[in-house]
Amino acid sequence: MKEQRSFYEKILNPLMEQAKNGKIALLFLDASHFVMGCDFLGYIYGKIRRFIKTYSGRKRYNVLGALNFVSKKVTTIANDTYITSTQICEMLTKLAAEYEGNPIYIILDNASYQKCELVKILAAQLGISLVFIPPYSPNLNLIERFWKFVKGELRSKYYDNFNLFQAKINSIICSTVNENKINIDRLIGDKVQLFDDALPVSNKSVICAKPLSLAA
Repeated sequence: MKEQRSFYEKILNPLMEQAKNGKIALLFLDASHFVMGCDFLGYIYGKIRRFIKTYSGRKRYNVLGALNFVSKKVTTIANDTYITSTQICEMLTKLAAEYEGNPIYIILDNASYQKCELVKILAAQLGISLVFIPPYSPNLNLIERFWKFVKGELRSKYYDNFNLFQAKINSIICSTVNENKINIDRLIGDKVQLFDDALPVSNKSVICAKPLSLAA
């Protein structure tokens, strides 16, 4: 999609370069929702039917994260209810204090609770620049890769205790700046997947006419 490439070349890539040169703090923001006993059952392959023990509830751990493009540190706001504009405002206030003295740019999608006037007004008051990606472009929000990594790490074990489930998620998130720093650096860098040759099938979906391209 031309809109994605234009966004990358004119906005995102220049911000990445400024962040690498220490001129700004560049963060990618999005929420992920972890449902215990639903999304993380693990995998077993075999010819014999087997029953896998799993938690019977639907307890959910919601994590709003802001990933620093350079350091890979992830700042979080979490709860077991919902992520709303209230949590977005709480995150903005937290980031303003954490990166005080630095110009802050946040890449985020167009979810209504992130693009509402309440959030925009607070961001302006705090001196934070909100940069909204084009519609239907989750590939441009690099924190999506991180959430996929976290969910992959969770699938190695069964959890029947919600507190332990939360603690494990928190420990994986904290690992971005120590034991998993190398893995996250490989996962999240300058290259962004673009869909230059996608053809519309309908107003709500696309297919790719050619292999995906990577913008370096």
